[in-house]
Amino acid sequence: MSDLSRLSLNQATVKYADLPGAVAACLRAEIPGIGLWREPVAEYGLRKTAALLRETDLVPTSMCRGGFFTSPDSDQRIKDLADNRAAIDECAELGVPELVLVSGGLPAGSQDIDGARALVLDSLAELAPYAGERGVRLAIEPLHPMFCSDRCVVATLDQALDLAMHFPAEQVGVVVDTYHIWWDPNVYRAIERAAGRISAFQVCDWITPLPEGVLLGRGMMGDGCIELRRMRRAVDAAGYTGPIEVEIFNETIWNTDPAEIAELTAARYLEHVH
Repeated sequence: MSDLSRLSLNQATVKYADLPGAVAACLRAEIPGIGLWREPVAEYGLRKTAALLRETDLVPTSMCRGGFFTSPDSDQRIKDLADNRAAIDECAELGVPELVLVSGGLPAGSQDIDGARALVLDSLAELAPYAGERGVRLAIEPLHPMFCSDRCVVATLDQALDLAMHFPAEQVGVVVDTYHIWWDPNVYRAIERAAGRISAFQVCDWITPLPEGVLLGRGMMGDGCIELRRMRRAVDAAGYTGPIEVEIFNETIWNTDPAEIAELTAARYLEHVH
């Protein structure tokens, strides 16, 4: 098989597999990395997860997710920051270098998007030094604007960079996720601007028509309209040499055998991304 050395399978792509099942699928397909999610890690156990990764030499490339910083309620903000510190600690124990952050959407009943973004910056200021002390980088992920109201008020790579630039590059970076930013006419200039700040590069494809419930509209590479190899070359040109994660939310893919999905992921990665 051709070079898969940068490939990582995000657990979301094989959502219905438990952690050992996801690990086994990676090993069978000769995929060297895995992007973790906190919930299945907690279900399996943090120490058992660390042991499993050591035994298999599978490299944890990121952890999803932290964030959700936009509550105006002071008590809730204290709880949210505590949960993010716990996520940072989990990353440190597992040797995960990047904690992916989804910023949070507008609070219920609010139309103050600037205020929500200010709360994101305030939370980063609280968490960035804590993460840096533990060798974990906070990775701000911009989400497609259709998620702005309820999930993520950071909608472009430039907006994510504007936030990240307040902090040292080793503390706060950004996620380049093809699904969320491919449409942006400024995306390639933004990727160039992101040199030294790219924490993670995640790939999948945009399929149309979108299914009911746009969250599940991601497709396997090659099934949609994104110029995946062009974007990979752009992040390479920006100096990023790290893992390339495949993260797909799609009910049909989730209902397919994880080993089969891992094999297809490796083949499509070589055909459309590498």
